[in-house]
Amino acid sequence: MTKPTEGRLVWNHSTHISGLIPVLERLIRQDGIQTVTPGQLGRVKGHCPHLQLRVSVPIRGGFKVIARHGKTVQEVFILTNLDQNQLQEAIAIAMKK
Repeated sequence: MTKPTEGRLVWNHSTHISGLIPVLERLIRQDGIQTVTPGQLGRVKGHCPHLQLRVSVPIRGGFKVIARHGKTVQEVFILTNLDQNQLQEAIAIAMKK
């Protein structure tokens, strides 16, 4: 039986939310994750004291995830064959380590 291939982390932007990249690097090692692409950064009025990742909407081939920390928000696009609940569990595992 062959070992599943590790996913790929795409570096499109030079800036990311603090602490996001290590979580995404752990996420791409999980089965079913093909490509993770951090997207646009933005500012929000609300304050989120700890890094938080929430599955937002389905996209073609995966899901858009919203990462929040402090007053900063960043889109993360994840191409995967997992369903929404499985992806949420995979994100929770990546956040714990």
